[in-house]
Amino acid sequence: MDICKIPENASKCSGSTMECFMVLSTQAQKISIATLCCLFGTLCVFENSLVLYLIFSSPGTRKKPSYIFISSLALADILASVAFVCSFVNFHVFNASGLSKEAFLLQLGGVNTSFSASLSSLLLTALDRYVSIGRPSEYKLLMTRRRAWVALAALWATCATVASLPLLGWNCCTLDSSCSELFPFVDDSYLSGWVCLTLLLLGCIVFAYAHVLRRARQHVAYMEQQQARGGKQNSGVRMDVRLAKTLAMVLAVLVLCWSPVLALMIHSLFSRPSRRLRQVFAFCSTLCLLNSMVNPVIYALRSKELNCSLRRVLSHFRRQLKAPEESPEAESTHRSSVVQT
Repeated sequence: MDICKIPENASKCSGSTMECFMVLSTQAQKISIATLCCLFGTLCVFENSLVLYLIFSSPGTRKKPSYIFISSLALADILASVAFVCSFVNFHVFNASGLSKEAFLLQLGGVNTSFSASLSSLLLTALDRYVSIGRPSEYKLLMTRRRAWVALAALWATCATVASLPLLGWNCCTLDSSCSELFPFVDDSYLSGWVCLTLLLLGCIVFAYAHVLRRARQHVAYMEQQQARGGKQNSGVRMDVRLAKTLAMVLAVLVLCWSPVLALMIHSLFSRPSRRLRQVFAFCSTLCLLNSMVNPVIYALRSKELNCSLRRVLSHFRRQLKAPEESPEAESTHRSSVVQT
C-alpha cells in the first residue's frame, strides 16, 4: 500500500498533492539522483556545445542539411539537459512543492518540448539519410538548405505546441478528469497521446533506418567486390555508409535509454504503479540525459568531418598552450637564469 495516495477530483489539484509525487524518501536516493543529473547534465551541455561549435565553425559542415539536423539535435539536447536537471532536481531533491500548477506545467512543457525536438530532429536526420542513400542522384535537389531550415522551424513549432497543451487547458484540473500517476496535474489522455506520438516517431525512425542499413550492407558488398577487382572505392558512398552506421548507433542508444521510461508510462496508464515503481521511474528518467550525453560522443568518434574539426581545435589549443613557453620573454628569462647559474 502506498502511504501517499492521490486525492479525489475535489482536491487532487491542490498544491499539497505534489508531495505525493516526491517519491525519493531517503537521503541516499536524493544524492544519487542529484549526482547523476549534475554529471550527465554538465557533460551533455559541454559535449553538445562542442558539437555545435565544430559544425558552425566549418563552412563544409554548416551548409550541409545532414549537419543542420544534427545541430538541431545538439541544441535540443542542451535545452533538455538544462530544463530537465533544474526542474527534476528542484522537485525530487529539494522537494519544491510551492510551485503553482501553471509554473509546474510550464517547466514540464519546456522539458517536453526539448526532448520531443531531440527525437524529432533524429527523425529528420534519419529521413535525410533515407533520401541520401535511397535516391542519391536526386538528393541535392530534394534536400536543400532552405527545406532543411523550414522543416526544423515546423518541427520546433509543433513540439512547442504539443508540449504546451497541458498549460493551455488539457490537464486533469481544468477537465476534472483522471490525473496521471507519474506527473502532477497531467491528464491521462494527454499522456497516452504523447506516448503514442513518441512511439509513432520511433516507428518511423526504425523504418527509415531499416532501409538505410539495408542499402548500407549493399554498398559494403559492392565496395568489397570493387576492391577485390582492384577498383577504387567511391568516397561518397563510403561516407554515406559510415554516417548511416553512426546514426544507427545513435538510434540504438535512443531506444535503450527511452524504452524503460516509455514502458513505465504505458504501465501507469493501465494500472496504479507502486511507490517503488515510481522510484524506479525517477531513476530511469535520468537515462534520457544519458542518451543526450552519448550522442555527441558518437558523432566525434564516427563522423569523419567532425573528427577532423575536433583534431584541428585540439591542435590549435595545444599550440596556444605552448606559445607562452616559446615566447621571447620566456626565452630571455631562461637565458638569464642560465647566466646567473
